[in-house]
Amino acid sequence: MAKEVTLLDYGAGNVRSIRNAITRLGFTIIDVKDASDIESAKKLIFPGVGAFKSAVENLHEKRLFEPLKKYLQANRPFFGICIGLQLLFEGSDENPGVEGLGIIPGRITKFDVAPLSVPHMGWNGVSLVEREDKCRVLSGDEILYFVHSYCPLRTEKNAEWIATATNYGKVEFISSVQRGNIIATQFHPEKSGLTGVNVLRRFLEDDDVKDVDIKNFSRPTTLRKRVIACLDVRTNDEGDLVVTKGDQYDVRETAKNDPNHPDRKVRNLGKPVALARRYFEEGADEITFLNITSFRESPLQDSPMLRVLEETSENVFVPLTIGGGIRSYTDKTGRKWSALDVANQYFRSGADKVSIGSDAVYCAEDLISRSGKCLGNTAIEEISRVYGSQAVVISVDPRRVFVNSPKDTHHTVLRVSDDDRGPNGEQFCWYQCTVRGGREGRDLDAHQLVKSCETLGAGEILLNCIHKDGTKSGFDIPFIESICNSVTIPVIASSGAGTPQHFSEVFANTTAEAALAAGIFHRKEVPLQSVKAHLQSSGIP
Repeated sequence: MAKEVTLLDYGAGNVRSIRNAITRLGFTIIDVKDASDIESAKKLIFPGVGAFKSAVENLHEKRLFEPLKKYLQANRPFFGICIGLQLLFEGSDENPGVEGLGIIPGRITKFDVAPLSVPHMGWNGVSLVEREDKCRVLSGDEILYFVHSYCPLRTEKNAEWIATATNYGKVEFISSVQRGNIIATQFHPEKSGLTGVNVLRRFLEDDDVKDVDIKNFSRPTTLRKRVIACLDVRTNDEGDLVVTKGDQYDVRETAKNDPNHPDRKVRNLGKPVALARRYFEEGADEITFLNITSFRESPLQDSPMLRVLEETSENVFVPLTIGGGIRSYTDKTGRKWSALDVANQYFRSGADKVSIGSDAVYCAEDLISRSGKCLGNTAIEEISRVYGSQAVVISVDPRRVFVNSPKDTHHTVLRVSDDDRGPNGEQFCWYQCTVRGGREGRDLDAHQLVKSCETLGAGEILLNCIHKDGTKSGFDIPFIESICNSVTIPVIASSGAGTPQHFSEVFANTTAEAALAAGIFHRKEVPLQSVKAHLQSSGIP
């Protein structure tokens, strides 16, 4: 008997990862082209990423909404993921007035977890709920990847659907549902490592969980801190695509002790696909590619980076972020491409999130010039409107500008320690946003940038520090905590990591939800596993 499964890909987000997971399990995929494919499906998987309204509109446009509803009402084998779970409900506060499939009573609500960040993004557990029949695909001891700003809550009317619950702050939300042949999860199994792939296997092969530990029922769960491996990718002098690493953003080796020597070569620390797979096997919670190649002028034709994503996603089942060239542009033929077009190409090639750098600075400057009035036409707004805020990361590249007194500038300043004063003994500095790889400073500080980008719809901040880059002296903790206090979205601490202790320090002294490193992992100076082990022994999950 052929091992087949039908996939409802309505065109939003990274569906390549779920395809790769299904293929890895030995199943052939039948794509839904019209209603007849849903009607003939033996098992149907519906992955979803992005906004509730966008998903509903796509289903209606493709005339699949009613056929899908009929399939579910007939209690046929179904596995929904993320938005694929949320659409089972009657509606969502994300888009009032837009009706869901109405299979499960209740509405999807926005997280109310202040002062915690929203989206709920990262690795969390699931707790089994007492019910007449057992949960078929979860044992309750899994740690899985979540990324969402809205969530389903328990009511008397939907209680019989609930398979597991998960905690985020004071909120306990429904993390998976099951009734009859219908299963759906708020987490992403295809992004939850081999544990998540095994969840899919249980559904596809009807291999239900056998034994369940009683301790996995009705217990609180915790969002884990994330350790992220970052790969700066560019072409070297021979034209090969390599992973490199800068020293305060300079990616060339120092030749003959002369930083201006003409023979300085681009640092080559390995091939991107091989390194990404290594980090997945070593336990990286996410992997970020920052594309600093010369292909930036034609991002949609950036086939080398697209191939990197496609090949990486075949064997790497954790979230992938891609940065570089996410902006509107006009190609050599005169055709105009929007930032949304560029992002869509990356998502379809295997990315889960896109990182926006220089263009975010220009967007923030424009927003401030209009006194905070959003027009809806920036790259951040366009991408988040279709794919959700969690798909948009803002990469901040600030450098310090020292001043004698806060009165000397209109920007937000921080006091520096006595041993970190400016060149003329200055005790204060502000963090100037830069563009073009740190080469050009702007009259915009990092606090203005992150606040503006959150207003525009960004879902996460990747916070770099040029003066810390490559120093291995530890993260800029006062700056990181200051930024964390300025926004309500997750912050990734970056730049300066040199020891496992630097990771525990940044998590103990800031509310950053993730920490990122590059060179120390590439060179194996600090093994990624040693960072994880140190965090666990320090009581940081």
